[in-house]
Amino acid sequence: MDVRSNEPFWLIRNALPQSYPSLKQSISSEILIIGAGITGALMAYKLIEEGKKVIMVDRRDVCNGSTAASTSMLQYEIDVPLHKLIEQVGLTCAVSSYQNCEKAITDLKKIISAIKVDCGFEERYSVYFASSKKDIPFLKDEFEARKNHGFKVKWLTKDELEKLGLKAYAAIESKSGAVMDVYKLANALLEYCTDKGLKIYDRTEIEEIKFKDDKLIAKTKTGFSIEVADVVHCTGYESTETLKEDIVDLKSTFALASEAFEKIPKAFEKRIYWNTDSPYLYFRSTDDGRIVMGGGDREFKNAARRDALLPKKEKELVKSFNKCFPDIPFVMDYSWAGTFGETKDGLPYFGKPEPKKNEHYILGFGGNGITFSVMGMDAIVHSINKTPHPYLEYYKFNR
Repeated sequence: MDVRSNEPFWLIRNALPQSYPSLKQSISSEILIIGAGITGALMAYKLIEEGKKVIMVDRRDVCNGSTAASTSMLQYEIDVPLHKLIEQVGLTCAVSSYQNCEKAITDLKKIISAIKVDCGFEERYSVYFASSKKDIPFLKDEFEARKNHGFKVKWLTKDELEKLGLKAYAAIESKSGAVMDVYKLANALLEYCTDKGLKIYDRTEIEEIKFKDDKLIAKTKTGFSIEVADVVHCTGYESTETLKEDIVDLKSTFALASEAFEKIPKAFEKRIYWNTDSPYLYFRSTDDGRIVMGGGDREFKNAARRDALLPKKEKELVKSFNKCFPDIPFVMDYSWAGTFGETKDGLPYFGKPEPKKNEHYILGFGGNGITFSVMGMDAIVHSINKTPHPYLEYYKFNR
């Protein structure tokens, strides 16, 4: 699957930090990670820190799938609002999911500090705003749900938002949010892990996985084999190619990066934004003075049709930006398209689809892909060790 269009902003900005060889012989190890994006990089970091011997493969160059197309916004808010999620999955699972997404941002900050990488990580307030008057009661219900369960939130009025430069009817401002360059972090994590013993082979595609004598044999398209005890799939939306269970609806999404401002507008100095529209819009600034925005989601048909929509979506998104921030001139510099997915409850999938097979998945769909991946690190270690963990119950397959 082609999960993004060409030349996302992060690739242009960072070029190709490093490359790795393709697999040219049959090998063995303890664990194979399939997928070398941010999810695979975080999983490798966790397993290497646990003392495991790990091999990683990717069908592309590393970090060149969905990771390159991410707008790199970090939020504890899940695509399904808390008060609605409580109705869907129950109080305990819903509230803990929000709490653990919030904790994941702090955990990610600790990882960034531990590997000493400058990836533009910066904590921000997250502003969830109503673009239309009819959404105010819905937003008020969400505010009360978050406040009642201990989240640090503040109600912003129309007048207060206008002072920020945002044209909206009301908003929830949350303390817990952040931004970064996820492409840069993922590459730094992989470099750190290779120094600790991780073996990476890019341009290496797994064609099939077979079972033999309690081992898994992953066969590559070039005819080589990788023998391991466990396989961890970190292939994101491309997991739909290997999973039997239909767990995600694929969507096409679109993103823009503005020209750099001499001074970033005040509205974007300390805040990230997303709105109550369906599909929602989202906005952030970068550390080189740009504004990145995304949205305009459509049902995914195929990559060619997705990319063909990009010129139309560029105009729509710029128009949407001007409506929300009428006093900020947005001059588009880069645009790109990507594929992402939504689950019915907005929650991830962790663990083994088939309990008897040592194939583990860490699938963080939707707008929380990065924070879900941080959460999934612990879950998959427990899945590999065959020990219980709450996440393996909350986010199990066949739920």
